[in-house]
Amino acid sequence: MDFTQNERLDQITENTLIVGIDVAKHKHVARAIDDRGRDLSKRLVFSNTMDGFEALKSWVNNLSAEHQKMDLIIGMEPTGHYWLNLAYYLKAREKHVVVVNPMKVKRSKELDDDSPSKNDTKDAKVIAQVIRAGRYHDPTLPEDVYAELREGIKLYDIIQEDLSSIKAQMHNVLDRYFPEFLTVFKGWTGKAALHLLEKGYLPEDVKARSEEELLIEVRKAAKRGVGRKRITELKEVAESSIGLTVGLQMARQELRYLVDQYRFLQERLLAHEALLEELVLHVPGADKMMEMKGVSSLTVAGFFAEVGDLSNYRDPRQIIKLAGLNLKMNQSGLFKGKTTITKRGRRRLRSLLYQVARPLSIHNEGFKRLHQYYRNRSNNPLTGKQSFIALSRKLIKVFFVLGTRECSFSEKRMLRDIPQLSDIQEAA
Repeated sequence: MDFTQNERLDQITENTLIVGIDVAKHKHVARAIDDRGRDLSKRLVFSNTMDGFEALKSWVNNLSAEHQKMDLIIGMEPTGHYWLNLAYYLKAREKHVVVVNPMKVKRSKELDDDSPSKNDTKDAKVIAQVIRAGRYHDPTLPEDVYAELREGIKLYDIIQEDLSSIKAQMHNVLDRYFPEFLTVFKGWTGKAALHLLEKGYLPEDVKARSEEELLIEVRKAAKRGVGRKRITELKEVAESSIGLTVGLQMARQELRYLVDQYRFLQERLLAHEALLEELVLHVPGADKMMEMKGVSSLTVAGFFAEVGDLSNYRDPRQIIKLAGLNLKMNQSGLFKGKTTITKRGRRRLRSLLYQVARPLSIHNEGFKRLHQYYRNRSNNPLTGKQSFIALSRKLIKVFFVLGTRECSFSEKRMLRDIPQLSDIQEAA
């Protein structure tokens, strides 16, 4: 659970031992201070192994006993992925693990020595000093189904990236050897087009076969949708093709390879989507979220993969901040600049919410009316993108209620909770 600034400061007393750790791939550096910022020991350099973690635990326990400080806070920067193993190790042993924003560490480096120099020993102490000031957060370390969803969505993104790479490579081959192919077929992933590419059909091969032979070949994959007219067009563009006529044997092999990879990844993606849909049903309230028009099971899975257990949050505004959708003011004296979102936090969560806001504004009647109100209100009307951001913030609040109360979504209830829209409905 995340705390307010005052609550974090209240956790740091004269009985608190603060440990800052600078994390790296092979070796970590730890420094320990008290609530007044005084060093309590020389640095500890320990390896990123179980023996190293055990050495850290012994070092911390000895310091706690020596200085009679039974409360412990261990903090680190959540940069990269090297910190995760140590964080989960400490969490499993019921140690209070926190994270600090790397930007805060960077901006605090000169407080002690007026120097921007960087080294592991200095960084570890700076991290401890930032924690002492209460400028830390409790990390989201998912377990059980939430951990499965996070890894599952990560793999889903990897498969999608690989598919995009395969598609780009296929366009590269076609641009070189048969640039006219996509003037006949709308896309190369259709059954007929995919079959011809798998068989390695280049302009030379198309010209060497009659229309009847080509039609028979296409009908093996697509019995409808591709007729003689399409085959005639294919023959015509092949006759005047500007495609390369060298390296044809290996070009055909490249086409077959790319088609094989595309089909494999498509099958793998469908199977993985089914697995994610099955997993997300184990999350409280997920079924209620998926009942909403415009919200898919993958959207809900992606949401919980980033947010984790909703019981860790006291207010949906904490999730809004986590997504970087909280507003940033730009004012000074009489000057009033443009208000924007901070874009701090989880980029993937922010992107996922923004992408689902558009279909919601079309297919979900409640969000559609809300979108129309944001766009057309007399006071401070929003642009399309600004409205989608506002809808993303609203969706977080809706998900929070559905997930914590496990109730069904009500469009009328959502609109009734917005005074401006309630007045419009009553007037109608």
